[in-house]
Amino acid sequence: MAFVPPARHLLRAKDVADGHYNEPLGVDDLAGAAGLSRAHFSREFRRAFGESPHAYLLTRRLERAAALLRSTDRTVADICFAVGLKSVGSFTTSFTRTYGRPPTAYRAEFPPASQHALIPACVLRAYGRPQHRTFREDSRLDPA
Repeated sequence: MAFVPPARHLLRAKDVADGHYNEPLGVDDLAGAAGLSRAHFSREFRRAFGESPHAYLLTRRLERAAALLRSTDRTVADICFAVGLKSVGSFTTSFTRTYGRPPTAYRAEFPPASQHALIPACVLRAYGRPQHRTFREDSRLDPA
C-alpha cells in the first residue's frame, strides 16, 4: 500500500489540536476545523494518522502534563485542568496507562522544580561579569 499524505483539512484539524489542547476542545471542534462531519472526520483522521482524534488530543494533553510535572511544582489537579482535562481521576488513570505510573510517582523520578528555576538575564549579567577587568580602564588605575 502506497503512502498517501494526509489531506490539508486533516492537518488543519491536527494543528488545532496541537495549538489549543488546553482549551475545552472535542472531536466536534476538530471536525469543524476540517470541515467534515464528525463520523467522516474520525474515519479519515484514523486512516491518516493511525489513531482516533480523541486519542491524539489526549496524547497531546498527557505529553504537556508530563512536561509540567517534570518542570514545575504545580499540583496534579492544577496540571490536569491546565492541559484541558476536567477530571483528576480520569487524568490519573490515563496518565498511569500511558506512562506506567501515576503522576506523583512520575514527578518523583525527576529533580525538584526549584532546581530548574530560571534566573533573569539581568541578574546573570550582573553576577556573571568578571571581577578583575582587563581592559584599558584598569591601566589608568595602575600607578606604574
